[in-house]
Amino acid sequence: MSTSPPAAPTFVQALRYWLRLGFISFGGPAGQIALMHAELVERRRWISEGRFLHALNYCMVLPGPEAQQLAIYLGWLLHRTWGGIVAGTLFVLPSLLILAGLTWVYLAFGDVPVVKGLFDGIKPAVVAIVVFAAWRIGARALKNRVLQAMAALSFIALFGFDVPFPAIVLAAGLIGLVGGQVAPQHFQTGGGGHGAAKACHGPALIDDDTLPPSHARFRWTYLLALVGVAFGLWFGAMALLLGQPVLRDMGGFFTKAALLTFGGAYAVLPYVYQGGVETFGWLSGPQMMDGLALGETTPGPLIMVVAFVGFVGAWTKAIFGPDALALAGLAGATVATFFTFLPSFVFILAGAPLVESTRGKLQFTAPLTGITAAVVGVILNLAVFFGWHVVWPRATAAAPFSGGVEVFSAAVAVVAFVALWRYQQDIVKVLAVCAGMGLLRSLMG
Repeated sequence: MSTSPPAAPTFVQALRYWLRLGFISFGGPAGQIALMHAELVERRRWISEGRFLHALNYCMVLPGPEAQQLAIYLGWLLHRTWGGIVAGTLFVLPSLLILAGLTWVYLAFGDVPVVKGLFDGIKPAVVAIVVFAAWRIGARALKNRVLQAMAALSFIALFGFDVPFPAIVLAAGLIGLVGGQVAPQHFQTGGGGHGAAKACHGPALIDDDTLPPSHARFRWTYLLALVGVAFGLWFGAMALLLGQPVLRDMGGFFTKAALLTFGGAYAVLPYVYQGGVETFGWLSGPQMMDGLALGETTPGPLIMVVAFVGFVGAWTKAIFGPDALALAGLAGATVATFFTFLPSFVFILAGAPLVESTRGKLQFTAPLTGITAAVVGVILNLAVFFGWHVVWPRATAAAPFSGGVEVFSAAVAVVAFVALWRYQQDIVKVLAVCAGMGLLRSLMG
């Protein structure tokens, strides 16, 4: 074990690391955070365990993909504003390019039996993954009967009464705010949820007792300039889309979605579904499930499924004419990605100096605890919705269990869930096996 901190990485060294991370960041937020911890805390020792967890706690409070926001924070801490911008951009850029290519294959060749067979196996696996996510988050977040009741009410509100997702988030936050005052014992949370360090990896470049670098000090001029640039980018991008109503609608919609992603991508997917499928008609319900499956099998945050929605929507609407569908899809995916992730950069680059100044005092709030509890019910509702479409594919809203049960899909979903829950198998491996089962069935049938 080294007794001295490592040398400071150059900007190019950090850039290479963030680019590599963008191509290997499978496994959802937990897996992506684990990858960063293993590399930045344990191997390279660019940042200490305490500073890493402190940054992570702040990212978990925010709406948006916490792993990508953590990359922005750490990149900013190492190499100022441009370091954060590069880290956050490279975290999602490989995923955008890969997902756009796969979506083009899906739309251009989706009727090919081989492709259809693969997705017939992947769809029920997605149901199992969502159910497993609800169970995993619920086991960690619902620590008492009050929070369990909030999760149940959230599910009932969505499933039984079609209450809009933003209303549920607002109500849960208000309940948590009041509950934290009158019954704080029910709305307390533990630490960051990722545990304290159990082993010393040697002194870090940015250690627990290292003073914040000069650029990490809060300055009003920096904050005002940053917010001004962010609003300028947003309004400028919207102005460029004035001649394309579909892309303009996407810009506004995905900006709203970015501000509602408390609890991760699974929590906001019902809102994306509602807007993409029901309000704007960019894609169908089954296509949304296929997009989630693609999102699970590509690197980057799961919320990158918005790139699939944007690609399919622009392709379906043929915004550049019938002879430029691929270009339209790429434009839609790019617009969806830009407007979804822009707020994350603003939240981190604007708030990180304040967070550094309050290091050791930052805690989860009671409103966030209430929102997290409600999110469990939201995810469970998503699992029921997906399961209904997969197991009863010919059912309708008027006759929800008609048309017969798809036995193969139900069996694959059960196998996938057991693999995830009982044997703790990797999500990508489970999806690959289920895709193989679907392909085998297609070839034999």
